[in-house]
Amino acid sequence: NSAGVRVSKTAPAGPININRATAHQLDALDGIGPVIAQRIVDYRKINGSFLSIDDLQKVSGIGAAKFAQIKSKVRI
Repeated sequence: NSAGVRVSKTAPAGPININRATAHQLDALDGIGPVIAQRIVDYRKINGSFLSIDDLQKVSGIGAAKFAQIKSKVRI
């Protein structure tokens, strides 16, 4: 911000629906930046809705560690 203070991302109020979330909403998750958020949206456009949250691991850039970090913050 203008005062030079680092502003952290605002945490969502509840789990994010990965089949409906925008790239901006996904980017708000800790560990997910704008590039991976866009990859999730693109994957969904190409392959259709995610059938389980485990399917997020099929997205390039989301491995076991990142998935473990976000799995409690997402839903179908």
